[in-house]
Amino acid sequence: MKRPIFLAFGLLFLGLGLIGIALPILPTVPFLIVAAFFFARSNPEWADRLYQHPVYGPSLRDWRDRGAIGRRAKFAAIIGMSVGVIFTFVTVGAPFFLISVAVLVIFGPWIWTRPE
Repeated sequence: MKRPIFLAFGLLFLGLGLIGIALPILPTVPFLIVAAFFFARSNPEWADRLYQHPVYGPSLRDWRDRGAIGRRAKFAAIIGMSVGVIFTFVTVGAPFFLISVAVLVIFGPWIWTRPE
């Protein structure tokens, strides 16, 4: 019973990752990491295909094997979150932009301290 549910979640997160390729504000690799997690438990061949992808495979394997995030990805994530704070402040304003600030304050240092 778990296998179809894991497959459905894998497809959902794969879809979000594919949308993230086209939308610059939506991350791609984190969704693919979650998709690979679910595929590994439902359809290991699909997980292997993600890990062997020529563009995203190295980042996925680095995370799977060492919990590592590349330096360029770290910069991109933190800059993206910072831009998100500014965008939220300009478009939505207070107090809602504080949610973006909290995300940056909590996850920014965590991302930065991951191995490279």
